Amino acid sequence: MTPTLQLTDTQRAFAEAIREFAKRECGTREQRDHFTGRGSEAHSSELFAKVADLGWAGLTVPTEYGGAGGSMVDMCVLMEEAMRGLLPINGMATTLVVAGPYERFGSEAQKREILGGIVGGNVEAISMSEPEAGSDVGNISCRATRDGDGWVVNGQKTWCSNAHIAAHILLIARTGTGQDKHDGLTMFNVPAGIPGLEVRRIDTLGGREVNDVYFTDCRLPANAVVGELDRAWPQLMAGLNVERLILAAVLLGLAQRAIDDLLSYVKQRRQFGQPIGTFQVLRHRIADLVTEVECARLLTYHVAQRVDADPDHLLPRDASMAKLKATEVAKSAALEGLQMMGGYGYAKEYDMEYLVRTTLAGTIYGGSSEIQRDIIGKTLGL
Repeated sequence: MTPTLQLTDTQRAFAEAIREFAKRECGTREQRDHFTGRGSEAHSSELFAKVADLGWAGLTVPTEYGGAGGSMVDMCVLMEEAMRGLLPINGMATTLVVAGPYERFGSEAQKREILGGIVGGNVEAISMSEPEAGSDVGNISCRATRDGDGWVVNGQKTWCSNAHIAAHILLIARTGTGQDKHDGLTMFNVPAGIPGLEVRRIDTLGGREVNDVYFTDCRLPANAVVGELDRAWPQLMAGLNVERLILAAVLLGLAQRAIDDLLSYVKQRRQFGQPIGTFQVLRHRIADLVTEVECARLLTYHVAQRVDADPDHLLPRDASMAKLKATEVAKSAALEGLQMMGGYGYAKEYDMEYLVRTTLAGTIYGGSSEIQRDIIGKTLGL
């Protein structure tokens, strides 16, 4: 971390504590292989339990529900350093995203169940995308219909991150229609293992991360509704700043790890009698990458500070800029790192190939780079 971020002494100490934890718990490839099944799993429940014991899982959860009541800057510090340290706790990102809607719109019982569970180490998931509704959320067709005093859900969801390890799924389903295609969507709290719910894995470059989710006559009680009926879209928009900040911080940490590993390699690898990092062609490319990562960092933390100053003020342009910049920079850093490391960057002996696989997805999930650019353009009146 650099002084230009104007972190407090407590935040700097927090960053150092996360760094030391990551180095101690999974600083070697053998440790990471243990926690991830040799790279086949993106989240370790064993390691996340230790994170929860330290109080970090509930960092942003309000104190009345057992959390630390931390800020968005605190969250960025946590996610950046956790990902920089390659902690296999990918379920934490979706958990932080899900915490927001429950905190803002959930009933008191839902808050105590979900937010309290997060503090204890539960992973949570959110399910929006469908085979015909990815970027176009308004095209959702998975439907919840009234049945007595409850609801019956039928339909398919896809690309649901961490549904296989989640304690609950925050489901976005259609309950009605309106003048706008985004009208008539409702949030539901769906417990894991409920009858009528099937979670089926999708194999990806990153291992076990995402899933198809099928609902077949899945019955939910009336109190499963989160917030207002038919108002899921504005509820989702209320959390736009936080979701994009979380993803920006995650990819920022991965970008910094790519730089760390690349620098270590080019300082040690020798060709033609000298370290390859001393060759101007590599030195200049690395200088550009480091500059871009620092730009992404300053933008991400700037947006976080603005959100902390006024949590209810939406920042669609700024949040999209942070997500766009951090994810694209992370992808570039990993791809450039692989190229400069040559065959070693491609080998599983090193982590660069993992960083390439992971950062590629960052420009897709949570709103692709194309969607972020479109949002930014619209805020400019284009």
